[in-house]
Amino acid sequence: MDTDVIILGGGLVGATLAVALDVHGISTIVIDPADPAVTLAPGFDGRASAVASASHRMLDAIGVGATLAGQGCAIRQIRVSDGLEPGALDFVPAADDGALGTMYENKLIRRTLFDAATAAANVDLRMTTRATSVDRADSGVTVTLDSGAVIRAPLLIAAEGRNSPTREAAGITIARWSYDHTAIIAAFHHERPHDDVAYEIFYSSGPFALLPLPDDADGHRSAIVWTVDAKNAPGMLKLGDRAFLAEAEKSMGGFLGALSMATPRSSYPLGFHHAARITDTRLALVGDAGHGIHPIAGQGLNLGFRDVATLTEVLVEGKRLGLDLGDAALLARYQRWRGLDTFMTAAATDTLTRLFGLPGKTASAVRRFGISAVNAIPPLKDRFMAEARGESGDLPKLLQGLTI
Repeated sequence: MDTDVIILGGGLVGATLAVALDVHGISTIVIDPADPAVTLAPGFDGRASAVASASHRMLDAIGVGATLAGQGCAIRQIRVSDGLEPGALDFVPAADDGALGTMYENKLIRRTLFDAATAAANVDLRMTTRATSVDRADSGVTVTLDSGAVIRAPLLIAAEGRNSPTREAAGITIARWSYDHTAIIAAFHHERPHDDVAYEIFYSSGPFALLPLPDDADGHRSAIVWTVDAKNAPGMLKLGDRAFLAEAEKSMGGFLGALSMATPRSSYPLGFHHAARITDTRLALVGDAGHGIHPIAGQGLNLGFRDVATLTEVLVEGKRLGLDLGDAALLARYQRWRGLDTFMTAAATDTLTRLFGLPGKTASAVRRFGISAVNAIPPLKDRFMAEARGESGDLPKLLQGLTI
């Protein structure tokens, strides 16, 4: 065999997995068609992600967290409201519990992981390269590349994103639907400090999420994920910066003061998909290849990181026992460990999306009642905060900050 594991997809999740396996002495070949000259360019990706505290412990454990240190913005409070109505739900952890997570710009995470994977002794990163054929046999995996090279391994991992061709080729069925909404992504400066607070403001057209970013030389900054009806998205993208900031300020109620210096906007359609299973013969799915959820709770990337932590632990322990890394029993353990968590998170996110998207005064009253009820029950609030931190369920060692 040429390597221990072949990973198709070198994005945020695939690269994290390669680095995590490298730290534990497992070799990988990572295949990705993207051109780093494009994906690592400063203006490529305007998105930002909330990295939950448990996910951050994994990044620290695999040596990536130190590079990110000081370049993100801690989320010390989350405020949830139904529109601009009174009665917000505030998630504020105890002082000794630390932040709920950290906001990072995606381009920073991508660059950090690319550099870590490039430097890793056990990672062979092959960019601008495609797999032209994949053969998963009982004896092992053989992949032919467009370069003409043929590589072999006991296990193939699909980290190709939500339209994973490897998942489709494996015949894995998937539940999928569209919300007929589009997320508008941007960032801007604002007059007043955000005080490390993330805001989730729910409107019948969808949530308006305001996410704290580190200040820069020009002042205070935040990112937004603004959910709008799909039919309205083209118009929102065509608005001039002044008009767009005026609309954003209106949706925020002006509580951060005047807005300025909007970044270029991007958008993506919002949908849900969930694979019936995340394993097949000598195959495991990670990240969006196995599940994709609405950004309402900011858990999409963290679900992928939980896949990474779990699969790494399963494979490292399997290797120590002398097992074939593509062994069906190892893959079944990964399926059991991740299957329920991903389904429950996906189902809860979908339910929240539908509940908070209901139009009308009655629905708004129900939402406000729910917000006030959660506010009044401390154990329930604690449960929500544990979910936000990624600390619920049977945590793999990496999410506890431990190597395996």
